[in-house]
Amino acid sequence: MSNNPYRAPIFTNGYEHTQGWGYELPQYPFIEPPELKTGATHRYDIVIVGGGITGLTLACSLANWGVNAVLLDEDNTVGVKGASSRGICYTQKSLEIFKRLGIYESINDKGIQWSVGRTFAGHDEVFSFDLRQQSLFNLSEQPPFINIQQFYIEGYLVERIIAINEKKPLIDLRWMSRVINFSQSTEYAELEVQTPKGNYKLQATHVVDSTGSHTPFHDWCNMSMDSKRGDDRWCIADVKFKDTPPTERHTWIEAPFNENRAVWQHLMGDAVWRIDYQMAPDADPAYVSREDVVRERLKRQFGDNLSCEIVWVGPYAYKSQCLHQLQKERVYFMGDTAKVVSPFGARGGNTGIADADNLAWKLAAVFKGKAPAQLLKSYNDERLEAAQQNVMITRRTARFLRAPQGIEKLMRSAVIGLAKKYAFARVLINTGRMAVANRYTRSRICTSTGGVSVQNVSFKWHASHNGQLNDLIRWADGNLLLLLLGSLSKRDIQKLQQLSQQWPARVVQVITPNAYAQAIEHVIDHQGHLKTACNLQDHQWALIRPDNYLAALGSGVDTNLTLGIQRALAYSP
Repeated sequence: MSNNPYRAPIFTNGYEHTQGWGYELPQYPFIEPPELKTGATHRYDIVIVGGGITGLTLACSLANWGVNAVLLDEDNTVGVKGASSRGICYTQKSLEIFKRLGIYESINDKGIQWSVGRTFAGHDEVFSFDLRQQSLFNLSEQPPFINIQQFYIEGYLVERIIAINEKKPLIDLRWMSRVINFSQSTEYAELEVQTPKGNYKLQATHVVDSTGSHTPFHDWCNMSMDSKRGDDRWCIADVKFKDTPPTERHTWIEAPFNENRAVWQHLMGDAVWRIDYQMAPDADPAYVSREDVVRERLKRQFGDNLSCEIVWVGPYAYKSQCLHQLQKERVYFMGDTAKVVSPFGARGGNTGIADADNLAWKLAAVFKGKAPAQLLKSYNDERLEAAQQNVMITRRTARFLRAPQGIEKLMRSAVIGLAKKYAFARVLINTGRMAVANRYTRSRICTSTGGVSVQNVSFKWHASHNGQLNDLIRWADGNLLLLLLGSLSKRDIQKLQQLSQQWPARVVQVITPNAYAQAIEHVIDHQGHLKTACNLQDHQWALIRPDNYLAALGSGVDTNLTLGIQRALAYSP
């Protein structure tokens, strides 16, 4: 971490952190691309614009599926220079994705696991939860949440991409490459790129924009959106304490040490605490983020004998916005280019990670000839629904934390008062509904029984060797994974053999306590983890996509199974 002298922040009305002390970040070299060397304009299948957590997740996912892509980033590092740790809270779904990508162990080693959250109003605890006790979280091999600075994850993704490239060059990482112009036609998209060595043009079949909320692609593609700017003001302090608080998520709706305004308290990697203080709506950002003012605020919370090091400080405001569509001809929008949410419940960066995971397997399936191009349209179906849900949920939290005068303010006061005495009112306390994997109800490629994320649960390959669902997903190698629970008839086995030869689907028998192995590809699920995670009943099947989402459930090896596979790959009308 840097010991650079403190720099006064520059306030922004967008949900982007401002300049502060900052962290020391890795720097990557600019490598002259072939277009500058030869002057020729080359065409690529996929060009990703933006090397933040969303763009890097997409690039790493594509590399994992063996697909080539070019990634353009205008900076030469991860994170944002001088702009703190930004996102810190990563959900179980994101951690399951990172497990598949091969970086989970690094995240787990550096970050902080947590599952307990407590909410206070004044000195009274008015709400608490333990996510490990909830069915949405308790089956996975990954914890409910890990807190870690965002730039660490981005760095791990870069390292993983480089490691994959050493075996087979797949991802062309182009640093210090800013896209300054764009056009698209029925044949291709063309991008003009500015670099330290001059400008050049390249063409792409598909362009993925993950450059953030201020992206020029919104104007270039004439995108429409719903947008709402908040008038809430916050100040972040990233702090290292001599004596640390408990490793739990603590929030205050009304903190007596912050003029009865809200406060968030989280532990991250490197024993750094992220503390968010809600400020007055008319607060001067330069004043509230001054070092002496921040230290005084910390003393009010932790006592006059406080001993700490301030790692980073900076004010922020936020807005929420959501595009009306996430695909415009050859361009796909993901992460903060697709939507911007209020920073409550960890629904920002995590949904960008899920965007990338969703699109990656579909691009891979199309380019490898496993599915028609029609499959790519389902990205908009699924991730637009997710974006709209997350914007709606976080807007509700924002209104609860700074309720407008009138009936909402009266309701909030009543809820807080009742929650101090009665359990029934505590569920109405809203300091951020913690993010879970979104369900897809509008998807053209999922049946009414599908659209649900399946947790990365454990099973046994044989009596002494454990496995995880992610192992089966990797083994399926970009194909659909068909799990069949219980015993199979000879006719079923014959039909399944024909099915797997005709369609890109890998078949696995799931052995329950009352069944025996009849297929070479089988796993043992005596504890019922796979059965529960897939919501299976005896003698049913589950069709799972490469992003660990359920495409369909059914019973019987019949026409419905074939139709489910066809639909999951967008072959059916």
